[in-house]
Order: sequence, then structure tokens, then C-alpha cells
Amino acid sequence: MKRVSLVAVLLALGGGAAQADDLTIGYLAANTGPFSALAKRNAIAVEIAIDDINAKGGVNGKKLVLESFDTGGKPDQATAGVTHFAEDTPTLAIVGPFSTSECRVSFPTGERLGIPQMSMASSAPKVAAPFTYAFRNTTDEAYTYERLFKTIKAKGYAANSVSIAYATDDAVSESLGTKVLPDAIKKAGLPLEQSVSLRVAAFDLAPQVSQLMQKPTDLIAVGTPPEPMLKLAAELRRQGHKGRMLGGSTVADAELPARMGPNGEGTLITATFFSGLDDERTRDFVMKFQAKLKEKGEPVVEPNQFDAASYDIVSMYAYAMQQAGATGDKDKRAVERTAIRDQLRKLNKFPALVGPLSINADGDAIKVIYVLEAKGGKWVLVDKHLD
Repeated sequence: MKRVSLVAVLLALGGGAAQADDLTIGYLAANTGPFSALAKRNAIAVEIAIDDINAKGGVNGKKLVLESFDTGGKPDQATAGVTHFAEDTPTLAIVGPFSTSECRVSFPTGERLGIPQMSMASSAPKVAAPFTYAFRNTTDEAYTYERLFKTIKAKGYAANSVSIAYATDDAVSESLGTKVLPDAIKKAGLPLEQSVSLRVAAFDLAPQVSQLMQKPTDLIAVGTPPEPMLKLAAELRRQGHKGRMLGGSTVADAELPARMGPNGEGTLITATFFSGLDDERTRDFVMKFQAKLKEKGEPVVEPNQFDAASYDIVSMYAYAMQQAGATGDKDKRAVERTAIRDQLRKLNKFPALVGPLSINADGDAIKVIYVLEAKGGKWVLVDKHLD
């Protein structure tokens, strides 16, 4: 595909007024569950994307419309949602589900039913790889941590020793703690002192931190959702730990630095979107996102990387529908779902909100990686990796 502006792409997505057989996109929400802090506003971004596309004429002269299903972050409900969209609605493609644990069961279902799914968050390695209808608008954690350690070395941050703290009762967190982080630390040539495990719902992390404090390290790589990281940060500081915490996409919450406060000062994470970028498209997205929150009477906050990923999933689907000539005709539904899948497989340097985006052979997005540091209750841009 030629490298063009997203504005040009969206302008090409049709030209007439909305007609019968609107083009339906399904959305698997995760409004509750361990990752709800990261997922609960993804719907705002999906709405903005659909509004933007419909304002420019829709796709092939038809409006995009949205069907939603709340999984509660539960794998069995993610499977139920995919089945509902595939069998009971005119849905052509699905935004979500959010987590790796959901994707591990919903992707096989979508493959069997022949409907594209694209997660905005799942990042454990190779989750989409076995399937043809499964995609992830995320970059796996092994790729992002490799770049995080490059930044740590390039910036001269203290990194003489590393420990790991991870949750065992969440699929992506366990994958981080047992495979991704040990491998990334070894590849970076850093000594791994110890690894401690915890439960997402644990109230008291004093025993785990006491173990970490037996051999204090410069860096503690964390594989958990946001809530356990808050508790871990507080307990580490209470027990006198002076080093930095490291995180990846599982804690890429725009509000996390403010929620951690001084306990999280200096924490480094990787993200695929930074709301503080000084460019027109980012500013426009942030403005619309915050305006929608205000309209709904919700706290006005910055969008996170999963909000941006959700927006871009809709944009990719719209482009694929345009390229596939999607009509929404129920007699062509199976053929059109497959044609959309095939167009997604071809995406190369798609002009997404987050920058040029390509889909690799594993069905994952390759895009810019930002390294952010918690300073004064906000994320501050430290580095970015374009490769």
C-alpha cells in the first residue's frame, strides 16, 4: 500500500449518504475485571473513530454502526460475545477482546466462525499467530522490553541488577514473569537476582517486598495489571527500596503516575502511544476524547495506548472494508468477512493515529515504541524506537 495520510484514506471511504444495510462493527468491552482501569474508556475512542469516518461519508457510501457486548474481562464471556456477533448480528469484524486470557479462547472461536477479531491490548507472544482471522493492534512484550533495556543502557540509568515481580493468576502477567522478562533481561546482559510471585487480588504485598529487599536491585521488572503495581510501589517505598520499577503494556495507564504519586517516581514503561506528542492528529484525538468524557459526565483524563489502539482498529477495519467493497448484504456476509481479513493481512505502513503501522506474519502490529518515565505525577517522554 502506498504511504498516504490517514485523512486521505478516510476521505476515500465512500461519498454518499447512509443507506440500508449499514456496515456493522462489533465491540467486545471489558468494563470490569483486572484490566478495567485500562479498558473502560476504549469505547470512547471507538465512538470517535466511527464519528470521524461517518462524517466523511462512511464506507462505500454506508454508515458504520456499532454493536457492543460486555465481557467483564472474562474469557467465557469473550467467547460468547464472538459467537453472538458472528451468528446473531450483521457484524463484519470485531474490536477486541482486551486481554490475553480472553483472546486465547475467543480467537479459536472466531477462526471457526470466520469473523475477524483485533485485540487492542493482548501482548503475550504469539497469541494470534496460529489463526488467520485473529489480529492484535499491539506489539508483544518481548519486542517492547528489548527496546526498554536499550534505552536504559543508552541513558546510563543504574542497571547493575534486576529482580522480577509478577502475578500468577493473569495470563499475560504470568507469561511476563516466567518467560518474557527473564529472556529479555538475559538478552540485555543484566544479572537477574530473583523473581517473586503474587496474586492480583492480594491485599498485602509485604512478604513479597521483604523477599525483594533481601537483595535490593536497581531495577524491578513488574508483570501485573495496574492495581497490584500501585500496591507494590507503595510497599517498596515503605520498606526503603530506592530503585526503579519497570513496566510494559499491562500498566500503560495514563493515570498511573498520578495514582502512584511519589511512590512511583522514576518508573519506566513502554507504550505505543503518548498523548503529549506535539502533533496535530494527537492533539485532535485528545481534544475529542476529553470532550466525549465531559459530555458523559466522566472524569476528564488523557487517553492511553489502548484507547488509541481502539481508534486505529476501527480505521483499519474501515479501510479494509473499502478495499474489499463491503456491502453489508447478509447473503455476502461470510465472503465479506473473509475479504476484510485478507485486506488486513496486507496492511503495510498504514497511516494510523499512532504513526505508520504494519501487520506482521503473526497478525500483530509493528509500530513506534515510546519509553515513558513517571515524573511529578505524569508520564514524560524519554525515548522512542522506530524500528
